[in-house]
Amino acid sequence: MRRLILLAAILCPCLLFAELPPSAYERMQGAATEVAEIEVLRVDVEPGDAPGRQNILIMALVNATTRAANLKAGDLIHIQYTVTNREKGWVGPGEVPILNEKDKTVAYLIKNQVSENFHPAAGVMSFRDF
Repeated sequence: MRRLILLAAILCPCLLFAELPPSAYERMQGAATEVAEIEVLRVDVEPGDAPGRQNILIMALVNATTRAANLKAGDLIHIQYTVTNREKGWVGPGEVPILNEKDKTVAYLIKNQVSENFHPAAGVMSFRDF
């Protein structure tokens, strides 16, 4: 029996990854220190440190805040994150979407105390409400 379980684990690595349930994203949104309505002013996409990875830097205007420890309406902020382009059929947590210039959306964020930039707080649901 042990051998069968070990063989299944070796042959089926997809069993180790799974999409997160909606409740997990709701918890992450609830833990975000910053919840704001933003307008995207600029999006910079650069190659990442590995094939298929991209570094994203967004400059956005804060139009309003719902929950804010560090933000207020009128602030210009930078949101920084990395996305990985996965092969079709890959199973796992969804990637944070790449926003477009002029997008107006909600943003669930946390502040990086070292860089002063903000980061998405709720994975694929960082720029969407339930």
